[in-house]
Amino acid sequence: MPAAANLERFQAIIRRVLSKGEEESSLVVDIACTIGAEILDGRRVPGDDLNSVELARRFRTSRTPTREALALLEKEGLVEIPPRRRPRVADHSLEEVSEIYRVRAAMLALVAEEAGQRATEEEIAELRDIVTRMEEAAEAGDRDGYYWGNVRFHERFAEASHNRTLQRALDSLVLRSLRFRRLTLANPHRVVRSIADHSRLVTALEDRDARLAAALVTANVLGALRELSSMLEAPAPAIRAAG
Repeated sequence: MPAAANLERFQAIIRRVLSKGEEESSLVVDIACTIGAEILDGRRVPGDDLNSVELARRFRTSRTPTREALALLEKEGLVEIPPRRRPRVADHSLEEVSEIYRVRAAMLALVAEEAGQRATEEEIAELRDIVTRMEEAAEAGDRDGYYWGNVRFHERFAEASHNRTLQRALDSLVLRSLRFRRLTLANPHRVVRSIADHSRLVTALEDRDARLAAALVTANVLGALRELSSMLEAPAPAIRAAG
């Protein structure tokens, strides 16, 4: 997939997450989407400076919109703005990453329970089709195709719960987790396990076994956390090679 297409997809996700009914100027949101997409795509790495003067020059605006855009991204966990220091790309500790994944696992377990009871046959069939396309992408060595299939699966899975409050709560974690999900899915062995986990999850939904579906999705997320923890604890060159 062309690099520009990845950026556009990340921008679309960020725009959706930021549109929570708050009135933000389109310029501020546009800047936030551009910077945020570069962070999620790995073009800006944890700890990188985000100079508001340089950003203002780039976007041909004053420093105020760029500062507001960075503040939006700070709320979503992509940017850190330390007191009396320059903003930078957020660098989450292993403890913070663990908290994100454990909360996400609990939320997705509830999604599974709701979807097991409320998803339509058409929605479950779509999830099965997405898993099939994820498997095809993995077999073809299409890493980006698999990653975006995974993102799409979880979007449609959350929608199948028909619980908008739960979907909004998950949105508060989506940007924090997207960077890490891409890192874990760079591991071919993790991809094989991921496909099997997603296939079993859809089977549980087809059988209307909500309890099993909740257990499977919890195991999947916590398994990804274990994989990610071992990667983050590895020497920096190994992590960069994986990414």
